Amino acid sequence: MKLTTRSRYGARLLVDIALHSKNGPVPSKDSARREGISLKYLEKILKMLKEGGYIKGKRGPNGGNILLREPEDISIGAIAQILDGQEKILDCVGDETVCPRSAVCLRRSIWDDANQAMYKMLDSYSLADLMKDAYLCPAERMK
Repeated sequence: MKLTTRSRYGARLLVDIALHSKNGPVPSKDSARREGISLKYLEKILKMLKEGGYIKGKRGPNGGNILLREPEDISIGAIAQILDGQEKILDCVGDETVCPRSAVCLRRSIWDDANQAMYKMLDSYSLADLMKDAYLCPAERMK
């Protein structure tokens, strides 16, 4: 079970926006610099987060991004699902046609349970939880 770079960067980006939006919108280029993410890739992630209703972008000289929800109301599982879709531990968990043995597989329910447990665990953490120790991250020290 591996989350993609998109999910990991998306969580980091939302933490960055939450931590730096006290004085207004957070410019994308500033987040990209602090987080070490290319601006082009960051903009793709921002687009998905905007479509998911998590952030809003403001254009102009004082433009940037702001959260549309409180950090406590943004689950890490929801971020992963928006950015990665419902990733599956194995292909057969999401698509029975992948394996001819799916209908009789004795282990398939175990893989499905493991997949559900992963998202349940991710849903138990919020963006606020990630923010608690953000000061320990090297990127956070790059103000």
